[in-house]
Amino acid sequence: MSEFPLTPLHADLTQRAMVDTAALPWVSSPEPTVERKLIERAGGDGTRATSLVKFAPGAHFPVHTHHGGEEFLVLDGTFCDEQGCYGKGSYVLNPPGSSHAPFSPEGCTIFVKLHHLPHESNQHIVVDSQTARWLPGLVDGLEVLPLSDIGGEHTALVRWQPNTHFKPHHHFGGEEIFVLEGEFCDETGRYPVGSWLRSPHWSKHTPFTDTGCTIFVKTGHLPIPDSWFAQHSIQPTMPPTT
Repeated sequence: MSEFPLTPLHADLTQRAMVDTAALPWVSSPEPTVERKLIERAGGDGTRATSLVKFAPGAHFPVHTHHGGEEFLVLDGTFCDEQGCYGKGSYVLNPPGSSHAPFSPEGCTIFVKLHHLPHESNQHIVVDSQTARWLPGLVDGLEVLPLSDIGGEHTALVRWQPNTHFKPHHHFGGEEIFVLEGEFCDETGRYPVGSWLRSPHWSKHTPFTDTGCTIFVKTGHLPIPDSWFAQHSIQPTMPPTT
């Protein structure tokens, strides 16, 4: 196994980025029974990062603190810590300053984001997408499961039926997508399972799917240039209503 790189990767949050995680190698972590695939990273350990993490059966990770918070989605297996065990489809948010010592009796894979949550995030959130009530989306063929909504950052799962098309739209504060099932598409490409997309503030697209898909979506968490507010005659302390 190769060492986990500590150099920045896709660290410019004002730029669009796309990663096919199926093509990435698993690399070692500080624990020999835990491997990772790096998606984005601001720098070394303890900085903003997005990755896939795989626990071998019986793996344990030492107790550690998430100073900038953590949120993750269990992709397979069962992830456990002192607060409980979470099966496939579970979303967990651990707020800034929280600590835990994770382990996995049967092994698991999670999609995890570290050190990116706003300071007002102070709740431990758990959502089981297998049993939670999904809501109708903005167009026919869409269902949405809200996961968290903190300081203007919105996280959700979105389920698309085959041959569903969405209207063109901008993303205030950017958008991040991880494809969980099926194939997600827009005018720039087609993205199968394991694809990760990040689009900066005020980016625009017209998404659709032919096959149907389920995606993890995060919006409102990317930087907004001061020049954008000046161009739109909006004070930075007064977010727009559209």
